[in-house]
Formats: sequence, C-alpha cells, structure tokens
Amino acid sequence: MLDTVVRGGWVVDGTGDDRRRADLGIVDGRIVALGEVDDEAAHTIDADGRVVAPGFIDVHTHLDAQPFWDSTLSPSPLHGVTSVVGGNCGFSIAPLSDDPADSEYLMRMLARVEGMPLESLQEGVPWNWRTTAEYLDAIEPHLAVNAGYKVGHSALRRVVMHEECTGREATPDELAAMCDLLRDGLAAGALGFSSSWSRTHNDADGHMVPSRYAHRDELIELCRVVGEFPGTGIEFLPMAGQHEDWAVELMTDMSLAAGGRQLNWNVLTVTAGNLEDARHRMRSGPYAAERGARVVALTVPFTFGLRMSFATGFILDALPGWEEAMLLPREEKKRLLADPDQRRRLEQQAQQDSPFRGLARWETQVIFDTFAPENDGYSGRTVGDVAAELGKEPFDTLVDIALADDLLTSFGREDPFQSREDWEARIDVWRDEHVVVGASDAGAHLDMFGTFNFTTRLIEGAVREHGLIDLEEAVHLLTARQADLYGLVDRGRIAEGAHADLVVLDEHSIGSDPLSLRADLPGGSARLYAGSSGIDDVLCAGIPVVSGGDFTEARPGRVLRSGTDTH
Repeated sequence: MLDTVVRGGWVVDGTGDDRRRADLGIVDGRIVALGEVDDEAAHTIDADGRVVAPGFIDVHTHLDAQPFWDSTLSPSPLHGVTSVVGGNCGFSIAPLSDDPADSEYLMRMLARVEGMPLESLQEGVPWNWRTTAEYLDAIEPHLAVNAGYKVGHSALRRVVMHEECTGREATPDELAAMCDLLRDGLAAGALGFSSSWSRTHNDADGHMVPSRYAHRDELIELCRVVGEFPGTGIEFLPMAGQHEDWAVELMTDMSLAAGGRQLNWNVLTVTAGNLEDARHRMRSGPYAAERGARVVALTVPFTFGLRMSFATGFILDALPGWEEAMLLPREEKKRLLADPDQRRRLEQQAQQDSPFRGLARWETQVIFDTFAPENDGYSGRTVGDVAAELGKEPFDTLVDIALADDLLTSFGREDPFQSREDWEARIDVWRDEHVVVGASDAGAHLDMFGTFNFTTRLIEGAVREHGLIDLEEAVHLLTARQADLYGLVDRGRIAEGAHADLVVLDEHSIGSDPLSLRADLPGGSARLYAGSSGIDDVLCAGIPVVSGGDFTEARPGRVLRSGTDTH
C-alpha cells in the first residue's frame, strides 16, 4: 500500500517540459509511481483541475534562528516553499565560543544588520551549542520543511578573534583557526561558506561587520577549504563593488580557489529602466566561466517598498545622530521620543544633509499598520495628510502615533508599480544561465519589507497578470534552477525516485495576500506577514505541512547536508 497518492492533477515537473495529467504514488517520502496509479493509499489528495509541481526552493534566507520559535518557518511554506538555505551574508549563528560575549555580539549584529528584534533572539533562541554540528542537530527536530545552512565568515572571525574581529586583519594563526572551524562545519554537513564586503553591513556598535575587515587573501584561503568538500558552495556580497572590475576578479578567484565551486552573489534587482546596468553587473558570470569558475547572480523578481518602525530603528539609525537613540531598549526609547527637547534634537539632526535625508521627509511617509484604538483610520494615509487633519507638525504626528502603538507603527513607502515592461526585462534576465531567482531574505528585515512571497508574486505577475511566460517555465525557474545551483539530490523535479516535496496549486488564483504586521515574535515584536491564495497543499517528504492553505502539525523537514543531500 502507498502512503499517499496525489490523484488526477496536471504534473508540471520542474524541467520546463509540457504538463501532463498523472497520479503520484508516494512511499517513505519518495515518489515511487508516476502515471496512472491504481494502488490503494493510506492518504489521498484529490488534485483534479489543479497543478502538481515540485516544492519551491528559496536559496537566500536568514531562517537561522526562527526554527527555535516557529518550526513552520512561516510564512514561506504558505507560498509553496519546501526547502530553504540559510547562513547567508556571513551571518550564521554557528559556531559559537564558550564566551557569552560572542553570542551576545552575534545577536546584536543580527538585530542591527538583518532587522531581527534583539528581544526575539534573546528569548526565542537557546544559544546552547558550540560547533556547527551541534547547531545543525539542534535545528533538525524543529523543521516542517527542509533547510540547509552555510558557515558565516563573521561568526568565524568573532569566535577566533573575539573583540578584535572588528579592528584588524587576521594573523596567520588566526586564519588557520578559522579554516579549521570552517572545515569542521563543512564536515558536519554545512552547505558552504558565506561572506560579505557589503558597504551597508555594519554592526550594532557602529563598526563594519567582521567579514569586512578581512583581507582578500583571507577570503581565498577560506574558499580553498570549501574546495575540500564535495557538494558545497560560496555566497558573497560585494555590494557596490559588483559594478567594479576588482569584484569580478575577486569572485572569480574565490570560485577557482574552491575548485570551481559555484559562488552566488546578492542581489540583482531588475526593471525596464535599469536593464542595461543590470546586464553590466551580470558580466561576472561569463567572465568567470571563461576561466573555469562559476559565478551566479541571485535576483529578486520584483521591486519592493520599505517599511520602518521606531521599535527596531533599522534604517532610521542611519540618520545623522540617530544611531544611539535607535539602539536604546524600547522603554528608554519611548521616554526619549516623548521628551520634547530630545524629539526636537532628533528632528533637527534628521534634516541635516546626508544620503538618507529622504527618510526624514515625514509628510510623504505612508502609515501602514497601527495597533492602538486611537490610531484607527490612519492606516493607508500619509503622515502629512494626518498631520494636516490634526493641526500638528508631521514629525510630531508620526512620533505620537508610534508612542501610542508601543513604537510598533510601520511606515514608509509602498511597493513601486510593476509594469509589463519591467516583467519583460526581468524574464530576459531570468533566462540567463548565470542568474538564478532567489534573494528573498526570508527571516530577516522582519518589519521592513516582505519578499518571502517571491514565488507567488512571480507567478502572479509574469504568468497570470501579463502572460509573458507559461507556468511550466515559471516552475522551472523556481525549482530545478535552484536545485541545480546547490546540487540538491533528487529535489527540484518530479520523477520516480525523487523526494516527494510537492506543491498543489490553482494556477488561476495563485498569488500573495497583502502584507500586514503580525505581533507574534518572542518578546512581542511584530513582523510582516502574508499568506497566499491558490496554494492549497504543500508536502514535504510526502507529508502535508500545508493543507487547505493552513499549516498542519506535521514536522517532516530535515537538515540538508552537503555530501549527503548534495552532489
């Protein structure tokens, strides 16, 4: 008898080939029959009139801490995701040292640079491992879907160099110790190594994150360790340098040092207006290929707005003189913002000439989410509109609203309009062999923007709304391409013998629900959240983790380990 049969659906298998009507028989988490399946099964999913596709794969997330307080990794599976990759940007949370100051530093760094509330990291994560192996073992029992993790450069530096990790280059002995820690992590099954030289990555103390202090030679030596382990890769953020020749050379040399392993860089954003610039940034792919290396750009499939709050202060802390205030504990921050003199000081500093002065055009900011009864009716309006109604200055208006909401009010700019020409430009880029869709940052920037729904938004925009590609190609761009990038074994395609990671969807209604704030994080902080329409059932290892659009209690996910789950 079969464990499960998915009966009567249109199978879109991830290869890009035409769909076909077929049943799927599943035993022990694998597809054992594909076609007309008459065997009895303990569980039947009626897929008549719907599409059965491989589960979507999200290769750039920061879902490193969330499994400890949310084993569903929500809301990603609601959008059809069955496998994720974390530990990106150099920001893994393993290894750790015996010094509590090191884990405290990593918490504060993640809160600052990835927008994870510090109280959530403190209350929701046990921080009781030391090695990467111990971390992976701690994560595994919590997973509804599959997750693989890299070893982050900043974590390596902090464990080896402690406080000096943000002050200087490493000595030869320190670099050797980092290589040994990376080697241990890869031997335990980490999927690779990640690092960042991004100019936007700074820690809670106002320093560059540890990886930005590394010399080029340090990166190369760590990549050599990656080359010792099959089924591993590299992720790197050169940021503005991706326009410059030195970054193209560096990424090529990093891949070559790792024996030609793939290096993916983040992030390529494409519109009709910037297509020429995007193509210039993509030149690292063919350049590396000519030299026997592999460099791939990750692209997010739409442009997005930005939401901020005084609760986290992320981005707002870039305003002149605001950093110290935005790093205060919430109650102290509320007292400061309620003080007329301090409020006037912050407003004057925000209006100074700086690259971020546009953030301080308070009257143009849109209010997204409010919580206090006295703020009812403000959502969806600009601060300037509300200020005019109340007869107050825009900054005072915004701060008073936020204070009533315990600082949780979200405000900022709405998502830009996505034109047909924008989608046409993106599709042209997606089809390039040196580009892969996947830069969601799921698990990070929790109250700033939501791109965890990139899968449903891609299909909704490019397939349903504009009809620019067919569903078969869209599924290929969300499954097989990512599986091939990481060498995931028997995932990303529907075939006999493959893992039964599946999504059952209605192609005529699939899309993302609107973003809204949900205050469900440890410590009471809020995050942006959205469910989906048209995603009916999601199976991991043949077991429904989403049924009827809601999470089940099943937790069949596993840690994806290099050399075992990867080629």
